[in-house]
Amino acid sequence: MNLMNLKKTRAMAKKGHTILERKKEVLVIEFMKLLQQSKNDRNYLYTVLQGAYKTVAVASTYIGDFELEKVAAYMPETTPVKITLKNVMGVRLPEISKAQKEFTMTNRGYSLLTTSTAVDDVSDSFQEVSNTIIDIAKREQGLKRLVIEIDKTKRRVNALEYVIIPELNNHSKYIAMRLSEIDRDTFAALKHVKKRLAKVQK
Repeated sequence: MNLMNLKKTRAMAKKGHTILERKKEVLVIEFMKLLQQSKNDRNYLYTVLQGAYKTVAVASTYIGDFELEKVAAYMPETTPVKITLKNVMGVRLPEISKAQKEFTMTNRGYSLLTTSTAVDDVSDSFQEVSNTIIDIAKREQGLKRLVIEIDKTKRRVNALEYVIIPELNNHSKYIAMRLSEIDRDTFAALKHVKKRLAKVQK
């Protein structure tokens, strides 16, 4: 019974090892994909920031620093973000998005009639900066969670491969060896009894 139970446990351990190996592969693929996207987003953010500061310089030239600061004072606060979760192989990755709509012609916080189009360019460029930062935050939070889960999965795979399954194999071999010895002893004992019975019958 112990041998049968060990064989069942070993089969389950091997199946679990295969599943965890597949999970690790999927998580690594997802990690590499997010890492590449994060790198691209950071490069894009650098470009967008450069453009945004150029629009500030242009707007400052057109309307002056004082007017630009005055317009900035009436700009609405940063739009809140909405966080949801998506499941990737048991890992809950954050999905971060704007909780409200982006700036429109009516909710910018300043009058379109009394300001220059340069101010609109500043507003639009920094809106793009905000969106890019949100994308980077989403991906980098996902990367952190994936690294933790990949590490946990790797430890479980190694524990199964190098500790649990070998121990189960050794226990199975030991029990099989002991059963074989018992069979040989029983066979020898029966043979001896058979000879004695044969002598008694004679």
